[in-house]
Amino acid sequence: MKIKTFGQAALGALLLSSSFAASAFEDGDWLIRFGGSNVDPKSNNGEIVDVGSDTSFTFTGSYMLTDAWSLELLAAWPFEHSIYLKDSGTKVGSTKHLPPTFSLNYHFFRNAVFRPYVGLGCYYTSFFDESTTGPLEGANLSLDDSWGWAGQIGVDWLLNERWFLNLNARYIDIETDASVNGDFLEKVEIDPVVWGANVGFRF
Repeated sequence: MKIKTFGQAALGALLLSSSFAASAFEDGDWLIRFGGSNVDPKSNNGEIVDVGSDTSFTFTGSYMLTDAWSLELLAAWPFEHSIYLKDSGTKVGSTKHLPPTFSLNYHFFRNAVFRPYVGLGCYYTSFFDESTTGPLEGANLSLDDSWGWAGQIGVDWLLNERWFLNLNARYIDIETDASVNGDFLEKVEIDPVVWGANVGFRF
């Protein structure tokens, strides 16, 4: 009886595997992922100021060049980060930013339910709506836009032919020059790790 039950389970797993194999990502597919991401800047990202973390809505669109390679664009609702004095922890300002990121990804295990991938690309970060408070209230805070490289790892979990779940982590090499009232303050190395969780759809 146990052998029969094991055989039925194995057959079921084989049929499930076959159904997922038939629905594996193929060249020409579009993969849309939408969910949330947390931008977590590295600690000690400046000698004078520190930049806090934030979570926001994110969206990615990927185009499968083959059944393994894809091009991906990350977009997001603006992230808003608080800025603190490093020594005292006093909040002195905030800024919003958009980090559109373009990546070339490689997806492993073509016919598997779980498809891990790695990617490398570039980003452009636009800072805007800078504001000041506390000791800097009334001052003009400015953060220069930034561009550079970004890397990521992730995994897609296929639920059926169209829908899947996604987890990913990115490292983005963000640096910006901070100025107050037109005077250079310091170079801030934000260099965040971005943690993302998404629902995906293939068409």
